[in-house]
Amino acid sequence: MPGKLQPDVLKNSVLQYHGAARPDLITGGGIGEDAALIRVPEGILVVASDPIVGAEEHSGSLLVHVNANDVACKGADPAWFVVTLIIPENDGLDAIKRIMREIHETCLKMNIAVVGGHTEFTNKYDFPVISGTMLGITNYELNISKIKLHDEILVTGHIGMEGMCILANDRADLLDKIFAPDEINFIRSWSNNLSVVPAAKILREFSSYMHDPTEGGLNGALSEISTGANLGIELYDDAIPVSDLTRKAAKELNFEPMNLISSGMLIAVMSHDKIKSAQDKLNTAGIKSSVIGKFSDKNTISNDAHEELWKILARKKV
Repeated sequence: MPGKLQPDVLKNSVLQYHGAARPDLITGGGIGEDAALIRVPEGILVVASDPIVGAEEHSGSLLVHVNANDVACKGADPAWFVVTLIIPENDGLDAIKRIMREIHETCLKMNIAVVGGHTEFTNKYDFPVISGTMLGITNYELNISKIKLHDEILVTGHIGMEGMCILANDRADLLDKIFAPDEINFIRSWSNNLSVVPAAKILREFSSYMHDPTEGGLNGALSEISTGANLGIELYDDAIPVSDLTRKAAKELNFEPMNLISSGMLIAVMSHDKIKSAQDKLNTAGIKSSVIGKFSDKNTISNDAHEELWKILARKKV
């Protein structure tokens, strides 16, 4: 099945191969960890790497956001970006210029420098393979080991944002039988809200851990966090933010919105006594938030971490 490896498979097939032990490594690869933390003279260097594999339109901008989000989840300001582009030969130089222009313009807005990478043409793939590595410096040390029993789970954004944007941009043929043109354009506008950097800058002083749900959606993210923290999660189903447009698409296209790729949503874990102050600061910045659950002795979340987007994109053009 395409998509991210399940946590148990990841642990046994990937994470056990971690190279040399180094005293400067604070947090390396782990289930539910978005980025590595490395101690350097200036503080803590945060390093994250992610590809874009589902989107065609605006893939350069998405590449910046998914990598910047991972660095921000560790309390850092994204600062330096390394890009790898492997482009089908038939797409030509125009495809490289388009993707790099999007990366450049998005990084300019976020004060991120593009510092290097690798670019090549290939005849091995039919679609571009693009990946990025983002770096930033922080003084926070946020990781999954700091989560405690009864800590609460606060989220910003709403589920399935990135997945719905990809469908609106790349598979409008599926949505135009469900929505009016202005509704599809509204869904496309969600691409302006896929960065969690502003919310993470506010929440990093309150949180012990932050995470952004990408492949596998909120279900996948919570499953990773529960496994990594070795704690159950009691989920408040009625508190989970979901757009009526996403609900309608899920009903008509028969997919589970909790498993739809959800860049633009931020998960922050903190003790109960910090929730009000955190939400007050978010409200002042115009960022909506919800408390959707807590860490518990019992577990009410789904352990199904599959990604719904792949089966939707695989449908025949209509």
